[in-house]
Amino acid sequence: MNKKQRLNIFRVFLFAGTIISLYFVPWILVKAWILPLPKTIDEQINQSIDHGFEGMIVYVDEAGKQPVTYTGGFKNREQQVPTDPDALFKIASISKLYDAVAVTKLVGKGQLSLDTTLAEFLPELVGKIEHAETITLRLMIQHRSGIPNFTDTPDFWAHPTTSFEESLALIEGKPANFKPGNKYEYCNTNYLLINKIMDDVLGYPNFQFIQDEILHPLQLHNTFSSVNEVNINNVMGGYHVGYPHDLKNNDFGMHATAEDVGKFIRALNEGTVFKNDEKEIYASIYEFEHSGWVPGYQSFAHYYEDIDTVVVCFYNTTDPKLLYWNLSEIINKRIFKILKKKNKTNRNN
Repeated sequence: MNKKQRLNIFRVFLFAGTIISLYFVPWILVKAWILPLPKTIDEQINQSIDHGFEGMIVYVDEAGKQPVTYTGGFKNREQQVPTDPDALFKIASISKLYDAVAVTKLVGKGQLSLDTTLAEFLPELVGKIEHAETITLRLMIQHRSGIPNFTDTPDFWAHPTTSFEESLALIEGKPANFKPGNKYEYCNTNYLLINKIMDDVLGYPNFQFIQDEILHPLQLHNTFSSVNEVNINNVMGGYHVGYPHDLKNNDFGMHATAEDVGKFIRALNEGTVFKNDEKEIYASIYEFEHSGWVPGYQSFAHYYEDIDTVVVCFYNTTDPKLLYWNLSEIINKRIFKILKKKNKTNRNN
């Protein structure tokens, strides 16, 4: 068999493999990926709503330009209320960025040390959390502690816990997933413990510290600790496939507008949220963008350094198999391509 014949056979196998892989990928993802790229974000949002999202908010802050918020779909599906650009949204794990900045500031003030162990902070957890004597604050922030993730408990989101004690009880006594520092594994228990540690050190709820040190200086007046702190009519409805009701009343942590999140991400990446050597401390322990998921709500906060642009995307539709998560990631990339293409056109002109 000559080289040309071997190459032809390889191409056949490659083509067949591609067809087989596409067969097992949900068609909606393939469709979202192969559709021609729209010229504008508005067009992309309309296309995304056609894919099945109930509503979307996209905030774009391009350096040197006035930020713009785009919307599509419904804020309230039942009443057919259009999406409000100033609607509050459950930002889920994007809140970890605020927690990490708060820890950084407490380290800068000498109130916390990144090398202090969990056993020193919370000695009552020795024997309940494996390796508590060697798990440091730094490892928890970086998701390298090995502690089991309490939200991975079967059916957790159908019956979520409502307190620190209930959440911790789900993983107490369970073996570690790995030795501290050996791996990275995203884990909400880390930040459950970090918030408890900050509360204990401060002597008051750490969100007040976040307000004083982060939100107020940045004039972020539309960021809140809980759904219980807001007017429920200002919250965007959230919808989970297979569940018939709006999930906006569920208390899943921080709420914010897309604009507030975008301003925070800009300040985080430019360093204006920090003082003295805080940015260097932060850069050594955590990331500068994040995403979040709770039933009914998907949130993405990105900073694209090559075009100096912040993009925050909110989607108020989720599903048990994370199909909509994968779909939203495709859409996020397409929004970036639209912005990058426009940025290149503007430079050339």
